[in-house]
Amino acid sequence: MARGKAHTPEEIVAKLRQVEVLVGQGKSVAEAVRSIGVTEPTYYRWRTEFGGLKLDQVKRLKELERENARLRKAVSDLTLEKVILKEAANGKMVSPARRRTCVEHVVRELGVSERQACRVLGQHRSTQRKAPRGAGDEIRLTADIIELAKRYGRYGYRRITALLRDAGWTVNRKRVERIWRQEGLRVPQRQPKRGRLWLADGSCIRLRPERLRQVWAYDFVEDRTRDGRKFRMLCVVDEFTREALAIRAARKLSSADVIDVLADLFLAHGTPAHIRSDQGPEFIAEVVKAWIAGVGAKTAYIEKASPWENGYVESFNGKLRDELLNGEVFNTLREAQVLIEEWRQHYNRVRPHSSLGYRPPAPETVAMPALCGASAGLVAVIH
Repeated sequence: MARGKAHTPEEIVAKLRQVEVLVGQGKSVAEAVRSIGVTEPTYYRWRTEFGGLKLDQVKRLKELERENARLRKAVSDLTLEKVILKEAANGKMVSPARRRTCVEHVVRELGVSERQACRVLGQHRSTQRKAPRGAGDEIRLTADIIELAKRYGRYGYRRITALLRDAGWTVNRKRVERIWRQEGLRVPQRQPKRGRLWLADGSCIRLRPERLRQVWAYDFVEDRTRDGRKFRMLCVVDEFTREALAIRAARKLSSADVIDVLADLFLAHGTPAHIRSDQGPEFIAEVVKAWIAGVGAKTAYIEKASPWENGYVESFNGKLRDELLNGEVFNTLREAQVLIEEWRQHYNRVRPHSSLGYRPPAPETVAMPALCGASAGLVAVIH
């Protein structure tokens, strides 16, 4: 027997009221039920569910049911959104690529639709569906960045960008930074800025370099060989060009050694106007002061316990320790001397310096052959 059509609540209530009227007219319940076209079990089921209701009450009941369904859906959606956000809570989603990965993770783990995940996480669906296409040279560039990062472990992406440009890449800093972070490479920690020493009258006691060979600075750095024995390094820096003029390494360095290093440098580069240093015993020795004055230079001593006044050479010392001394084990003093001099040459000729527009302090120059009859000249190149 075929089932009849489904009745709406309004129709059911109307039929129940019809039965009530027929019974009130003297008919039996069975006759009244047959007149509305349903069976007695159906009638009694309807009366249990809708008995005593009027049409306007049925309409209100339907509205309440719709409102209840809407609230249940809203609560369900909010609960699901909370679950999605909790699932995606690890890490900041500051880029479309991060959000794309997060949407894929949420869809895979929670089984929600991509549309809903994109809406909750703030990702446009076209951005989600359109896979990013890198440049044709992306793989080679990434390999070069990783290779440079391995070779120069303490360089950040800015210096790596400068090295890539020197190697022939036409690439901007933002692209290198994106690949740098994508590959999980770490940027070296920046040194905290130090204050300067000020006199009571508000003037800063600092001799600022304004030209080549105006102010040189020197200082000592200590380290140890594998056997635990100490050795010292005398570092000399031109504050204007940032060039590392010399690094003399020996077990002991006295005032006589200081004079010997300065004499070699004065002969090779000329005599500077001032030499800045702290008030260590090797620098304030009368023999050193007399020798410096005798060749026409002047000493510029910083205040005691104020290394920030000798900031150029202190910064150089920090780079020396960070990029070389902390990463090398020197078996012998001779090995240390060779590696330190090799690093000094790299520092001067190759290493990009941020204060010089990411150019090295003293790039090597080579003679280029004449072109089209023109005379040969010196052109600075980076190896």
